[in-house]
Amino acid sequence: MRPLHVGVVGGGIVGLAVARRLLQVRPDARVTVLEKEEALARHQTGRNSGVVHAGIYYVPGSLKATLCRRGVSLLKELCATHGIAYETCGKLIVAFDEEERAKLRNLYERATANQVPGVRLVSGAELRDIEPHAAGLEALHSPSTAIVDFVAVAEALASEVRTSGGDVRTGARVTQLKARGTQVVARTPSGELTFDHLVICAGLHGDSVARLAGANPDPRIVPFRGEYYLLRPERRHLVKGLIYPVPDPRYPFLGVHLTRRHDGEVLVGPNAVLALAREGYGWRTVRLGDLAGTLAWPGFWQLARAHWQMGLSEMAGSLSRTRFAGLARRFVPELEADDLIPGPAGVRAQAVARDGTLVDDFRIDHLGPITAVRNAPSPGATSSLAIAEYIVSQIDFGGGTRSAPA
Repeated sequence: MRPLHVGVVGGGIVGLAVARRLLQVRPDARVTVLEKEEALARHQTGRNSGVVHAGIYYVPGSLKATLCRRGVSLLKELCATHGIAYETCGKLIVAFDEEERAKLRNLYERATANQVPGVRLVSGAELRDIEPHAAGLEALHSPSTAIVDFVAVAEALASEVRTSGGDVRTGARVTQLKARGTQVVARTPSGELTFDHLVICAGLHGDSVARLAGANPDPRIVPFRGEYYLLRPERRHLVKGLIYPVPDPRYPFLGVHLTRRHDGEVLVGPNAVLALAREGYGWRTVRLGDLAGTLAWPGFWQLARAHWQMGLSEMAGSLSRTRFAGLARRFVPELEADDLIPGPAGVRAQAVARDGTLVDDFRIDHLGPITAVRNAPSPGATSSLAIAEYIVSQIDFGGGTRSAPA
C-alpha cells in the first residue's frame, strides 16, 4: 500500500507548522512543502514585528481568540525546545481620554474572557512605573505579551519537518492545480506532484492559489503595506517593551505604536497604505497584474468609499517622517522626528469580502481534498502552531475533510 502523500503550499510559519503537525499525526505519510521563493519565511513571517500576542483583542469564542491562546502555549514550548529566545517584555495599551478609557474597559473584559494572564488596568502614574518615558491617562497592561524571532521559529519548524522525513522545496511555485479522481495534481516549474490532500497556506497569494483549485473568488486578498521607522540606537532606552494605542474597532489595523524587537531594535509604526503589488514593500514596487486585481474587486471600492479619509491620513504618514513622529510622540513625548531612521516594511494579506467587509476572523475553507487558508493575518504567526493543529484535525485521511467551521 502506497504511503499517504500530503502537500503544503507555502513555506511561511503557518505552512511549515502544518507540515510539522501532519508528520506528528501521520509519521507514515509523505509530506512535501512547496515554497515559491528560494528561501523560507520571506514575506509575512519574516516581515512582521515579532510580537507574540496574548489574545486581548479577539472576540471570545472566535478562531482568533481560541487559536491565539493555544498558539502562545505551543510557541513558548517550541522555543524552549529549540533554544530560541522568548522574551516576555509586556505591553501597554494607552488611553488618553474618556472615550478611549471606555474602550479600554471593553478590551479588559474581552481579555479576561479570553483568559489572558495577568491583564489589568493601570493608572497614568502606574503606567509610567512600567514605561518611564510614556504618557497617558490610563492603560491596559498585559505582562505576558512577548517578542520572538519568527524567522528562527520557521527555520526550527522546517528542521523538524526534514528530520521527520518531510521534503521542503524552495523555488517551487505552484502554477496549476487540477483534480484527478480523489487526488489533486499540483504543477510546478520542475514537474507535477500528485497529492492525496493539499493544504494551501500561501499568505499574500492565498486567494489566487485557492482559485486555481476552483475556490470562490470571495474573499479577495487586498495587500496593505505597513511601514516602520526605527529609533536611533541612542534613543532606544525610551521604550522598554510594547506601547500601543487603543484600537478603533472599525479597522483591523492597530495604528502607529512602539515595539521593542528580539534584536534590540525599537520599531515605530506601522501605518497601513494600499500596496501596489502583493509583495510591494515600497512605493516603487508596482505589479500591474496585482494592482488590476485589487482595483477590479468590488469590495475594494466599497472599502475605499467607507474609509477614504483614513486612507489619506495613512498615506500622509507614509510621505512625512514628521507626521509619523507626531503620532508616536503622543505616547512618548520626548520623541523627535530626528530620532527616527527608515526601517523595514511588511505587507498584510487582508481578506476583503465582495461587499467591502474586512474579514476579521481566520478563514479556512475546505474543497474536497484541498484545505485553503483564506485569511490568517495577525495573530497568524502567534497562532501558527494552533492553526496547524486545527487544520490537521479536520483532515479525513481517507480522502477529503471532516466537518469544520469555515
